[in-house]
Amino acid sequence: MNSSALLPLMVMLVQLWPYSLTMQNHSAQNTDQSFTEVRRVKRGWLWEPFFATEEQISLVPVYIGQLKSDLDKQDGNLKYVLTGEGAGSIFIINEYNGKIYVAQKLDRERKPFYTLRAQAINRSTQLPVEPESEFIIKVRDVNDHEPQFLDGPYVATVPEMSPEGTSVIQVTATDGDDPSYGNSARLIYSLIQGQPYFSVEPKTGVIRMASQMDRETKDQYLVIIQAKDMVGQPGAFSATATVTINLSDINDNPPKFQQRLYYMSVSEEAPVGTTVGKVFAEDSDIGENAAMNYSIEGDSSDVFDIFTNNETQEGIILLKKTVDYESKRRYSIQAKVVNKYIDERFLKEGPFEDKTIVKINVEDADEPPVFTSENYVMEILEGAMSGSLVGVVTARDPDDDDSPVRYAIVQGMPLKRLFSINEHNGTIITTKPLDREIAPWHNITVTATETRNPEKISEANVYVQVLDVNDNAPEFPKYYETFVCENAVSGRLIQTISAVDQDDSASGQHFYFSLSQEATNNSHFTVKDNQDNTAGIFTRKSGFKRQEQVFFYLPILIQDNETLPLTSTNTLTVTVCDCDTEVNTFYCRYGAFMYSLGLSTEALVAILACILILLVFFLAIVTIRQQKKKSPFSEKIEEFRENIVSYDDEGGGEEDTEAFDISALRTRTVIRTHKPRKKVTSEIHSLYRQSLQVGPDSAIFRQFISEKLEEANTDPTVPPYDSLQTYAFEGTGSLAGSLSSLGSNISEADQNYDYLADWGHHFKQLAGMYTSHRSVGD
Repeated sequence: MNSSALLPLMVMLVQLWPYSLTMQNHSAQNTDQSFTEVRRVKRGWLWEPFFATEEQISLVPVYIGQLKSDLDKQDGNLKYVLTGEGAGSIFIINEYNGKIYVAQKLDRERKPFYTLRAQAINRSTQLPVEPESEFIIKVRDVNDHEPQFLDGPYVATVPEMSPEGTSVIQVTATDGDDPSYGNSARLIYSLIQGQPYFSVEPKTGVIRMASQMDRETKDQYLVIIQAKDMVGQPGAFSATATVTINLSDINDNPPKFQQRLYYMSVSEEAPVGTTVGKVFAEDSDIGENAAMNYSIEGDSSDVFDIFTNNETQEGIILLKKTVDYESKRRYSIQAKVVNKYIDERFLKEGPFEDKTIVKINVEDADEPPVFTSENYVMEILEGAMSGSLVGVVTARDPDDDDSPVRYAIVQGMPLKRLFSINEHNGTIITTKPLDREIAPWHNITVTATETRNPEKISEANVYVQVLDVNDNAPEFPKYYETFVCENAVSGRLIQTISAVDQDDSASGQHFYFSLSQEATNNSHFTVKDNQDNTAGIFTRKSGFKRQEQVFFYLPILIQDNETLPLTSTNTLTVTVCDCDTEVNTFYCRYGAFMYSLGLSTEALVAILACILILLVFFLAIVTIRQQKKKSPFSEKIEEFRENIVSYDDEGGGEEDTEAFDISALRTRTVIRTHKPRKKVTSEIHSLYRQSLQVGPDSAIFRQFISEKLEEANTDPTVPPYDSLQTYAFEGTGSLAGSLSSLGSNISEADQNYDYLADWGHHFKQLAGMYTSHRSVGD
């Protein structure tokens, strides 16, 4: 065959490709998969199938297959070349005969197949005699991986007493081998530990209940599951996992009292709500399945009560009503306990409740007196004389010794002045008449004390109702302002009146209105009773003259409807108003006021005019006086005052000769010898006290002043003379006189300011101002 005829054949072989050339392990365990050499001819290429098993390794390369060209004459002229994945390292080829060998260990889980290319080359020409052909070598799996439980260890919970076959949990193992080839990855599950309570499905790994289990017997189980590959055949790999199975609680146990009989006691002095004792029932369940409610059955439920402590699940018996040792000394109650949440599946096993007997003894105690009633209601007529009987309260000692009782009204009550009680028999009387209109009810607190044990005291409330007596006559509810016009016609309604009565009436109050007998014939007005507790005042004639009479006083009789009626006379004042027909209330009030003052309108206008004139005259006088008081030297005074305020120089003593001339302040021009300065604080205080005793003309005082003046004149370090303020009084011998106004008792006009001119040029302006001011005043 020439080369030109071989080329189309080689192209066709490439198009018919690929074929999967599979390598087979010559020592395979399955005889049906043993190697069989089959020559397959494909118009140019001739090869045998390739088989290799993963992890197949030996000291020498292992033959897995052969490539052969139909042009190979077996003369060694052709060279076989292998390229592609693993060529030359994992896979090697005999270049003379095309046999392929695997030289390294293969791992299917790391790489399941390899893609290779084969080529036949003429050794002489180094040219390919066949086109390059691509083929795939697949690595066949072997069982080299153990099963693994990736999610273990497992924890599951299942209700106790679950029926057989109840699914608990499913465990799953994985195997890294090829599941599509052989049994290397086919797992089977089995139970190593957990029988006979649990079972496992071999293929799925689902763990199920094999029997009913009680949590109260055992609440946790440890199950060990094994997974084997190769369907459990000999030589298979295996792995185990632990499954912790907890039994959850269900309400399958009723509560049970610890005792069939309880004994308790309570004092008869115990108040309502006192804890008498506790009962307790046990329940093997937990959580809400152990929650229970206690109750009391029978007639004793009105004296005692029981409630459940949800934290301790105890039944606490309380006193619902006070007990009396003298009345009943023993009680027997039946306590019952029931689960709050009942599982109906277990009702057939019996009721989820229990009962017990509780016997309670009442202990005797020294009790305070007991009133026959906690509240008394008594009645008394108002106005009843002092000492009238109000009622009687009764109390007794409930104890067997029956101690005598002493009664009293609570001290400090204002009502104690209105009532008194007999301390021996509890009789209550009044101490003064009562007025229903002031207080219709009185509340009294009465105490009863044992004479043998004064600490035992009880109280009762006494409510005294003061019954009404018709002792108040009806009267006007308010003051009526009644006006009538001068031109009013006869029969005109000028006022509607009513009445009130402080008394009560069982049949309802009804009043009767009329004019008094003496005013009926002479009155200019009439009263019409409307029979609805109101009456109308009408004019009896036409026309009224204000000049003749301004006020009319109508005596109106008002009578109530009691069995012994009371009547009162109420005066209605009618004022005549200067109007035609319609009354102007404001104008009429003004006219009545003027009439009461005895003034006419004209007179009032004149008085107001005079007051206005006097006010204007007074304001004018005040203004003129203020103008006169203003000094012509105001500007100078202001200037002088401003200078005084702004002057803040304290002076420099004798060294400051420019400030002012101090010669005027000296009494005589005597030069004294300088004396050392002494500590004069204590001396000043002693001389001051002596000066107060001997008076201003004392020689001691004159000596003190002389010494201080000499020290001030000769010592430049002492404060200036005008800041020395330690004298008790100013003295009377100064030629300049006192500058203080505290003792002045003469007016400013009587003062002589001529001496200011002798003070020097620094006081020249001040001397001129006061000298000129005096001249002007004169």
